[in-house]
Amino acid sequence: MKYQNILEEETKNKVTQDFFSNFDCTKILGKIDFAVKVKRPASAIKFEDEYLLWAEAKQKTTDIIAMLTQLVLTIGKAKTFNEILPPPFLGCYDNEKIAFMPYHKIHDIFYQNDFNWNVTSSNTETKEFKQVYNQIKKVVEGEFPWSEKYKEVYKFDFEKDEKELRKFIKDNFIARQTETIKLQIDKNNFIIIYNKWLETVKPTIEVNWEAAKKVNIIDGDFYLADLLSANNETIKEKLFVLLKSNVYRYNKQTDALGEIFREAYFSDNQRAHAQFWEKYNRPPKEDYWDYIIERRDLLVPQDVRERKGSFFTPPQWVELSQRYLADVFGEDWQDEYYIWDCCAGTGNLLAGLTNKYNIWASTLDQQDVDVMYDRINNGANLLQDHIFKFDFLNDSFDKLPEGLQKIINNPKLRKQLIIYINPPYAETNAKKGTEKGENIGKIGVNLTKQREKYDIFLGKGKRELYAQFVVRIFNEITDCNIAIFSKLKILNAPFYENFRNKFIAKLKKLFVVPANTFDNVNGQFPIGFQIWNTSIKEKFKHINADVYDKNGNFIGKKGFYSYENKKYINDWIIENRYKKETDIIGKIFCVGSDFQHQNYCRLNSQNIPKQAGFTIIDVCLKNLIECCVYFAVRKVISADWLNDRDQFLFPNKNWEKDIEFHNDCLTYTIFNNNISSKNGINHWIPFKESEVNAHIEFESHIMISFLSGKKIQNAYMDLFSHLEESKKHSKLNWKEGQKREFSAEAQAVFDAGKEVWKYYHKQSKVNVNASYYDIRAYFKEFKKDKQGKERMNNKSTDPEFNTLEKNLSQALNILAKKIEPKVYEYEFLKA
Repeated sequence: MKYQNILEEETKNKVTQDFFSNFDCTKILGKIDFAVKVKRPASAIKFEDEYLLWAEAKQKTTDIIAMLTQLVLTIGKAKTFNEILPPPFLGCYDNEKIAFMPYHKIHDIFYQNDFNWNVTSSNTETKEFKQVYNQIKKVVEGEFPWSEKYKEVYKFDFEKDEKELRKFIKDNFIARQTETIKLQIDKNNFIIIYNKWLETVKPTIEVNWEAAKKVNIIDGDFYLADLLSANNETIKEKLFVLLKSNVYRYNKQTDALGEIFREAYFSDNQRAHAQFWEKYNRPPKEDYWDYIIERRDLLVPQDVRERKGSFFTPPQWVELSQRYLADVFGEDWQDEYYIWDCCAGTGNLLAGLTNKYNIWASTLDQQDVDVMYDRINNGANLLQDHIFKFDFLNDSFDKLPEGLQKIINNPKLRKQLIIYINPPYAETNAKKGTEKGENIGKIGVNLTKQREKYDIFLGKGKRELYAQFVVRIFNEITDCNIAIFSKLKILNAPFYENFRNKFIAKLKKLFVVPANTFDNVNGQFPIGFQIWNTSIKEKFKHINADVYDKNGNFIGKKGFYSYENKKYINDWIIENRYKKETDIIGKIFCVGSDFQHQNYCRLNSQNIPKQAGFTIIDVCLKNLIECCVYFAVRKVISADWLNDRDQFLFPNKNWEKDIEFHNDCLTYTIFNNNISSKNGINHWIPFKESEVNAHIEFESHIMISFLSGKKIQNAYMDLFSHLEESKKHSKLNWKEGQKREFSAEAQAVFDAGKEVWKYYHKQSKVNVNASYYDIRAYFKEFKKDKQGKERMNNKSTDPEFNTLEKNLSQALNILAKKIEPKVYEYEFLKA
């Protein structure tokens, strides 16, 4: 053995020195053991890194397929291929041998649905490792149709085959980037270049993409027209789309006069298109043409990919869901009930089920069907005849297998059917962006036949795919049972009220878990497993759900409500809106009525312009207490994954007489807002000049006068003339000349805040009218984030300010805990 009795890192160094000295092997690429890229001189024009090999390295003699499997799992987990152009070869080596495999032979493994990439890549006992191992083994052992034409793995002994190995590296490790800075396109990199094309070129093509999809034309067809062209003329005629100089021709029709095409032009006179293709050599070598066209299936729009099958369901939740199914339907449920997973992906949700004769599985993607067939060959407890390709949101039930149709068409058997699913959570959104990491913002993803058919039933819920699954099941497979993993909006979101009025079924059981335990879901919100009996006609109002943490530990119960006939907190604060006031001292920006919108609720200066999508409440002296109560109630309880969907409500009247509660909320708001003197006079200074040693008089004394009960009468406003007009304040038990008394917790906030102001006014050249936000900005300063936006730093370089700010923050947290029980007592939230 050439590299016997040395450490793994030393083996890497030796292999680099002995065989790859002409290349750059220094860069550490994520958790990939060994990466070889083209060596460029420091003076060269900056190229995109061009890798020639990603490899797994082992110290001891190891099975080639096992090493390649570990490498694939490592790459798939990090999704390296989405950010960096993949190399021509994947490889592996140990102390005696090295092997290479063409990347394109296995790249479709990375695009399979319903696969858990979060497993430990070195754990050979996981089902994921075994699945990928078998997929690679098929390539290596020649079980695929193309195996006779190509040699799939090139294996060399470091000692015995040294000459052949050096020749292989010399012949195959060739830079694809030419001196003209154009990258050669081949079957290894055409997918990632397509992803770059989507960002750059696609937005400039004037096409109705949704209409095009209806005639089976996808954006990938326009990319192929570009890719397989020379001088902006597509040279492969038998494509769905052809590029002709500065126009695309597609959707060919033939009539008596000959061929007729639709045409699509560029919105920018083809500038982005020209700049993009300056980077790449096209067409690729003719040897690759047929392969690239055949793999059109990998050029599927992202929104379509994300609704194929379900998200991967972690095994712990699969097991737990089947325990709950047994609780509801009895220990023999698998023998007494039929199960259909109508968005099965690769069948992960069906793992652990025993009666394969009662199980049906369908999915949108034929590749996933093939994977399930393969799993059957490797011991999965499923029947091949019960697995089929089916688009649940678009296809007719006439396409279902005969055995399943018999169940669906029989009223008695339908009651014994359980639709057991983890449907996609994709949601359309006209605006870019996501809410707290949820998988939303995919324009057009919801345009299905079910959306059109059940438009009124779904209401605004039509934009979410899982709701479309539920509504079709409820209406077309009547009296069946639904066992579904999904978000909880159908239970409590305001815009699902119409849905709930029509979806009359009995919710038998519910458990909730953190959403980010699911593959590709990053948000902090609950995913619930709901078991519905649609033959029992009962409108959902309330359920106490079981709650589990990310490790599967039971942590208690939580109530979920439909909020039927309830008004929301924004309805309440709107009743306290005053129009045409001149004494505005701030603006509250309101959006949503739940915790997921907590960060969007803010109190800004009076001159901040209105923003689309927000309800704006002008804060004046007439409604100051109401606004502070609103703001504090929305802020004092931290948002977390479990309360994310809880709704803030129109309160009962008891809060009106609780003066201490008013003053606590007022205190919390004064020291926890986004008021800045840069945007108008700062009326929120809660101290006298003498208390904080200010060097000149403040522009406004509104807040300190309001706190002390003194009459405010200046050029800006007359407080008591307003109070006399306002019936609201008599309701709140506050009288002219009455000084506000503060609880010990609120007073501690004032005391800590005063120390912050005093320290600020010790500094030189300060803004005497600074708000607390301005003070923090002064000490912490700003830096630009990745998007180029300025963000305040978390800490200051001044340790004394950090200490004072920490003291104030701790006092505010104590005050928030004091306010929290009142939030539930006055029914702003339901317990």
